[in-house]
Amino acid sequence: MTSSSLAPRPFLASLFAAAVAAADPLQGIRAHLPARPKGRTVVVGAGKGAAQMAAALECLWDGPLEGVVVTRYGYGCSLNRVELLEAAHPVPDANGLAASARLKQAVAPLGPEDLVIALICGGGSALLPAPPSGLTLEDEIELNNQLLACGAPISAMNVVRKHLSTIKGGRLAALTKAPVVSLIVSDIPGDNPAHVASGPTVPDRSTRYQALEIVSSYGLNLPQAALNYLQTPAADAPLPDDPAFARNRHHVIASAGVSLEAAARLAEAAGVKAAILSDSVEGEARDVASVHAALAREIASKNRPFAKPVVLLSGGETTVTIRQGGPLGRGGRNSAFALAAALGIAGHDVDILAADTDGIDGTENNAGAFADGTSILRLKQLGLDGADMLAGHDSYSAFNALGDLFMTGPTGTNVNDFRAILIR
Repeated sequence: MTSSSLAPRPFLASLFAAAVAAADPLQGIRAHLPARPKGRTVVVGAGKGAAQMAAALECLWDGPLEGVVVTRYGYGCSLNRVELLEAAHPVPDANGLAASARLKQAVAPLGPEDLVIALICGGGSALLPAPPSGLTLEDEIELNNQLLACGAPISAMNVVRKHLSTIKGGRLAALTKAPVVSLIVSDIPGDNPAHVASGPTVPDRSTRYQALEIVSSYGLNLPQAALNYLQTPAADAPLPDDPAFARNRHHVIASAGVSLEAAARLAEAAGVKAAILSDSVEGEARDVASVHAALAREIASKNRPFAKPVVLLSGGETTVTIRQGGPLGRGGRNSAFALAAALGIAGHDVDILAADTDGIDGTENNAGAFADGTSILRLKQLGLDGADMLAGHDSYSAFNALGDLFMTGPTGTNVNDFRAILIR
């Protein structure tokens, strides 16, 4: 197959599928399966791919197995030995509160001869609300709403979350005397395991003072009870050298880097050179899109710094800052990236797919969107202005009008953003 014969959108969708397949938890869990203990084996887990991770473990585990995992509504699958709970994401709800309590109850009675296998992936922060004394679920909901709108990178958001929780920041693992083996699908740029789902079983050295600095830097108007709590030593999360974690281990079993490499191999097999720009891109979606679009234009018009045909691949997690009092439409960070990039590549022979590997872009039903050099013109022909829709955070509506939304449904994994830009 030659690059000129490629149908751009099926090609880009096939790269996405390869990236998702590379993050299949079955292979990662198989490679890091712990030895059977003398006592009980209890599974706990949280995240948008937790059910699929539990199903993989059930398939691989030769011995008694029990436990409980929580995932987003509609993201479950059939489990035989592990209890499945569902709760709200990205804003917590009462079912998430109950799920946090169930995970704590599952590990608390265990002893040194038992084993906890923790299955952790992206989305776990919202699915495990567990406010400390003096705070309510409503306080945690308000915290999440503000974090989602402030434009902070996920690592910074999770520093705040883990210091306003009784389950995050290693606290779940600290509740048990059993050794804990954490198997982690990373949706965090840089793959710091302590930041995935705010690290319920993996502690780090972040402090409540850092959490307060983040609150100040991003102008968060937290509930007074939350601010008061962060001023007290009770907010300090346990540190990695705490004896409670001495027997614990953790493994990152899937990540954006591995997924991008799989997509690159498929592109090369189709006769298209692939350039992985980075697996840990962060920043405002429209700004990241502007840089990607500028690079695509340079290649399209001057055949540098990469020769055509080429597909540019990148991962990580962008952000969208919602200004208070400003217009608010529909759309997640990946459709926002696609719309901003469409503005930058208008008139050029460039095709783009930007999507979330979990299948859901923000709170909408699409994984992301396709864009190309004609997107802005086609919007104009419909009486719509791409720049205005981007400013109004209405990228979903823009691509819905064009018929260019990318729909996959839940994928069962989550290694965060996937971006592929084809220059033929």
